[in-house]
Amino acid sequence: MTRLLYMVSHPIQYQAPLLRRIAAEPGIQLRVVFEAVDSVGGYFDVGFGTEVKWDVPLRGGYDSVCLDDTCLTKEIAASDVVWLHGWASGALLKALGIARAKGKPVLMRGENWDGAMPEQPGLKGWLRRRFHGWVFARCAGFLAIGSKNRDYYVARGVPPRSVFSVPYAVDNTFFASRATPSEMAALRQQLALPPDRQVVLYCGKFMRRKRPDLLMRAWQHLPEPRPVLLMVGDGEMRDELAAMAGDGVVFAGFRNQTQLPGLYALADVFVLPSEREPWGLAVNEAMACGTAVVVSDQVGSAFDLVDESTGAVFPAGDQDALTHALARVLADGAKRGANAQASMADWDFEADLRGLKEALAHVAG
Repeated sequence: MTRLLYMVSHPIQYQAPLLRRIAAEPGIQLRVVFEAVDSVGGYFDVGFGTEVKWDVPLRGGYDSVCLDDTCLTKEIAASDVVWLHGWASGALLKALGIARAKGKPVLMRGENWDGAMPEQPGLKGWLRRRFHGWVFARCAGFLAIGSKNRDYYVARGVPPRSVFSVPYAVDNTFFASRATPSEMAALRQQLALPPDRQVVLYCGKFMRRKRPDLLMRAWQHLPEPRPVLLMVGDGEMRDELAAMAGDGVVFAGFRNQTQLPGLYALADVFVLPSEREPWGLAVNEAMACGTAVVVSDQVGSAFDLVDESTGAVFPAGDQDALTHALARVLADGAKRGANAQASMADWDFEADLRGLKEALAHVAG
């Protein structure tokens, strides 16, 4: 039995089902330490600009504790392996130091890749490289969320044999099972979407780096009759986007987890046009629901999940290229959507578990 201690900033809706799956695996005794647990009871999400309380369980089904209610040194001492989600907080760095002092091997899982986190010039870049070198030297293994994340580690001196594939995945079954015709029909009626019009979907925070404004301009250049542009979410750009919108744009506001599958499924294409995106788990969600996707080449998941069979990738910031990509995918969205859903069979929590077990065997010697 391997006693695995996982430390992460807070309960995350994407991770909770994965943690439940790991906890159910024979041979792994999982304990999770959260830096904070405010997200369980609801919190103000700065990106969405609104109060958020997720309507899916965040802590049930696995053993967990808040850092304020325990002693980190004792937690690490009682473990065999420590798994850290990133290195951006003092608490995570403290855990790294304690694990080192206690002789506990550390597995690191982060989101960095050179598109999302490009190297900086001058002293700042030098200091960052030195810091990453210090962190990475204290880790026994790395859990790569995708190919670009793997490349990031290897380019910074991590031996390839120490990097294991633990891909960023979502609960594919949850999304596929809830993307039902009845749910789609109810949402179409609720949102007053014409039954004979295609739907282009944006679902996420209305923030500048995600470029919902670029999508709106690209959509405006599609030939008539244009599909409906369904904008799901909220955030700092809400008023600006509302001022840009004309006929054919529907704002649906923030929607919770249980409502997302139906929204993805009723769309003909989901778009994530970010100028910088470490991964973009909404891409996984849409594909699990059988929806084709169009993403920029600065979205981390583009390199592993998206090609011409499942959607399209366009150069970030290129409005004309996005318009052409939308037109191309809308022409055969059903076929690409079916391919997208099929491709997710190998990008799931079972793949995560396989990679995690390989990493655990590696650090055990």
